[in-house]
Amino acid sequence: MKIQERTGAGAGRSAAPAQPSVGDRLPSPPRERKPALAALAVLLILLGALGATMLVLQVGDRVEAIQVTADIKPGASITEDNIKVVMVNDDSGAHFVPWDQRASLMKLQAKSTIYSGTVVVGEMFGAKAQMPEGKASVGLALKDGQYYADIKSGDTVAAYRVGTSGSSSSSSDSSDKDSSSASPGNGFIANASVENVKGEGDVTVSTGGKSITLLVDEGDAAALASASSAGEVALVRITAK
Repeated sequence: MKIQERTGAGAGRSAAPAQPSVGDRLPSPPRERKPALAALAVLLILLGALGATMLVLQVGDRVEAIQVTADIKPGASITEDNIKVVMVNDDSGAHFVPWDQRASLMKLQAKSTIYSGTVVVGEMFGAKAQMPEGKASVGLALKDGQYYADIKSGDTVAAYRVGTSGSSSSSSDSSDKDSSSASPGNGFIANASVENVKGEGDVTVSTGGKSITLLVDEGDAAALASASSAGEVALVRITAK
């Protein structure tokens, strides 16, 4: 009877799960240390700092240089009106002409055509312009009225034969005929580029108001020289092509 009571008393109780003792817990896995990732992070930081330093140094190496704002013809020089200052990288290897040396550069002449927007380097200019192939330089002594008021080096002009000369030689007449046959009825001789202009105050000028040197095609040189010797040349400024 006592046995049954004990059994009945224990039948209503649910069996509790056995709790492991403190000594039976599983150890937690140790944290994995990744030195490679840490080194990579440090390297990236150093590279970023180096890149920023290089940018600062590059900005510090920029200098003021000369850029042309209009086409410079062969034999012409720069002026204050056709240049401006720009910033360039000094370590590019190009021989940029510093802005503060522009006065010295104005005494030199372009070796070939320098187009608008070009940053000037020293090799583009020389004491004497190289004669382009197929071209010739022709000197003219012109009086007032045979040229426009503000004629200057680098201008593009058209040369015309004006007036008649009764005392022209046979060779001059032949040149006139050649010129007339090339451009009948309008007296046109040639298109040319103004290489140099000297005024009345220059001792090298013996006649005329100005001594002007033109760069023309070789085929037009004889006709232009003939008209110039007869004092029958007029220059008209035209738009460069």
